[in-house]
Amino acid sequence: MTAVRLDSNTIETKWQERWLKERVYSPDLGQAKKPFYNLMMFPYPSAEGLHVGNMYAFTGADIYGRFMRMQGYDVFEPIGLDGFGIHSENYAIKIGEHPAKLAKKTQERFYKQLHLTGNSYDWGKTLETYDPEYYKWTQWIFVKMFKAGLAYRAEAPVNWCPSCKTVLADEQVIAGKCERCGSEVQAKQLEQWFFRLASGKRPDGGLYAESLLANIEKIDWSQKVKIAQRNWIGKSEGMLIKFQAGDSEIEVFTTRPDTLNAVTFLATAKLYKEGSKEKIGKFSGKYAIDPLSDRKLPIWDTNYVAPDYGTGVIMGVPAHDERDMEFARKYGLDIVKKDPDETLWEKIEEKGWGKRQTNYHLRDWLISRQRYWGPPIPMIYCQKCAAEGKGEQKGMPGWHPVPEKDLPVELPYVEDYQPKGTGVSPLATEPKFYEAKCPSCGSKAKRETDVSDTFLDSVWYYLRYPSVGDKDAAWDPEITKKWLPVNMYIGGAEHAVLHLFYSRFIAMVLKDLNLTDFEEPFTRFYAHGLLIKEGAKMSKSKGNIVVPDAYISKYGADTFRTYLMFLGPFDAGGDFRDTGIQGMRRFIDRVWGLYAQTKKATKTDYEVQVKMHQTIKKVTEDIQNLRYNTAISALMEFVNLLREKNGGGEEALKSLALLLAPFAPHMAEEIWVEVLGEKFSIHTQPWPSFNSEYLTAEEAEIIVQVDGKLRATLKVDRQDSSDKAKIQPQAEAAVKTHLEGRKLINSVFVPGKLINFVTE
Repeated sequence: MTAVRLDSNTIETKWQERWLKERVYSPDLGQAKKPFYNLMMFPYPSAEGLHVGNMYAFTGADIYGRFMRMQGYDVFEPIGLDGFGIHSENYAIKIGEHPAKLAKKTQERFYKQLHLTGNSYDWGKTLETYDPEYYKWTQWIFVKMFKAGLAYRAEAPVNWCPSCKTVLADEQVIAGKCERCGSEVQAKQLEQWFFRLASGKRPDGGLYAESLLANIEKIDWSQKVKIAQRNWIGKSEGMLIKFQAGDSEIEVFTTRPDTLNAVTFLATAKLYKEGSKEKIGKFSGKYAIDPLSDRKLPIWDTNYVAPDYGTGVIMGVPAHDERDMEFARKYGLDIVKKDPDETLWEKIEEKGWGKRQTNYHLRDWLISRQRYWGPPIPMIYCQKCAAEGKGEQKGMPGWHPVPEKDLPVELPYVEDYQPKGTGVSPLATEPKFYEAKCPSCGSKAKRETDVSDTFLDSVWYYLRYPSVGDKDAAWDPEITKKWLPVNMYIGGAEHAVLHLFYSRFIAMVLKDLNLTDFEEPFTRFYAHGLLIKEGAKMSKSKGNIVVPDAYISKYGADTFRTYLMFLGPFDAGGDFRDTGIQGMRRFIDRVWGLYAQTKKATKTDYEVQVKMHQTIKKVTEDIQNLRYNTAISALMEFVNLLREKNGGGEEALKSLALLLAPFAPHMAEEIWVEVLGEKFSIHTQPWPSFNSEYLTAEEAEIIVQVDGKLRATLKVDRQDSSDKAKIQPQAEAAVKTHLEGRKLINSVFVPGKLINFVTE
């Protein structure tokens, strides 16, 4: 049987149009009986278009959604654009186009590309974070946070990126550099808005940090992501110990109070520089007193103590810490070798030298950004109220949230949108924007000119999707109760801390404010792998960027999708090679040839039955566990057998089409409707089930009876166990002695089970 070239472009356009017209992928959200929310991380449009890495993630997520739809679920699979924020703004600056104008262009471009892949999106529920109808509710969440005492403004040392010209949250600084542009981050003292991520307390008095840590055990996420979240919270049990230093006290947090007997110096974070390899110190000229031994301990300013660890001062215990040992040897400090003493925990408390304390690496979430392209923070400052000590929150005189009826605070179109680098947003130069009236006393007031962190846009988008179009609420309570939390969320492992952690925090807050009924937003999260090209990381400089459009145009979306999933384990990624996609195209054509050259329906023989049921089981289990590459391998083996068997029969061909549907949805639809003459659409058909009888050992046991009495058993090839012509001669030979002298008048054969010889 030869391969037949499939006209991919024609059939893919044809079925995409029909799916859209007949709303195949748009479930009735209110009437759904078995809701399944299948979500993929939405892209930010910061480049010329979607790259192959996006398509890899989206295809993997879509296959899972298609599979669940065929399992009988009402699958909701939405898509949108994370278009606000520094990524999109930096790209606009780079090409010299206003971000507002660019957003509309990229929106059209991205959605066109997403249509090409044939993913089963509900196109009636798209959203863009820069749409005022969306960020109205982003601002509403900020107002709710402020009213709950979880948003505050304070002067603090912050991370400043001189290139991006804005502050960064701690999570956006990697090894002392901006995670976006790689510039060396500087320290600046600025007034900023924060969310109480670390310091916030829940209605029962417990910390959000503690709940976020405890809940990690309840969610079906990979261990790698769970570990990243635990580490970011960084819970540590220890003691806060007081050291007398002249007329003042220095408090030191340590997880090893049992090593107080070996302390020889104190180290501060005054010279701290993240990423420094060489340990550098400077003696401060001051001493502290060891409460245990009354010895004088020199106080050293160092570059290896992190300012955000504990109090920013540590005990130097060279005998029990490698870093302290390295530092002590370099500067000739004392080294006291004593074994840890567990009784010191109680002794320190009894003597009043310190107390037990739980510390967290986690810090409050810095939410302000001194940029243009983002949702304006919905706050107003009134000098008159400030002078009178009035404000909505204690300790924040003069500050009032914008009344909810006045939301959204729309981002104005300004010509000069580039970041200033002065610690204020470009909006600070726009009087028409910042001049406002105090919502409390009516006096002249000033609107906040910073915009919020782009991560605030994406922490709640999953809530909005089912309620897109609702102008009266951020999310419909009944629809949300039916569809949330998200059943399956697929995205990049690089978001393990930032996006996922912030999303969990906001979900917990919304539950505490009685705005939702769940704490964890994503029941299951699966992190996909990364792709390379011909053995090298993809980059423009190497000229090896994979533009999906060109490959889809040349090979078809079904080939592109199936090849991406065949590259390797979905959580590991793979190496995209042109020779590989050419091979996948040949496979697609071989499949099409099976159907194009099968003239009439035939019965599926036993060998094909066995392989068919084995393949159904294998593909089912592999998709359930997102092992797409091995599922495709099993399909290839099955196709090879069917080609040998001249099609393999009608039952096998129908099963193959159904199994291929999540991977090659257009071809599968064409086969199902146009070749097999089945009812549209294959994507709403039940997933095939396997018969376990065909999955047992390759041998079958046949009972041999003579006149109803067991006389022998036969071991035969399972594929022969239903063939009487093959079984009877073997059975007669097995019971030859019992048939001697008797006249054989009949034989009764039960395929696959027994044969009974009737004698006279």
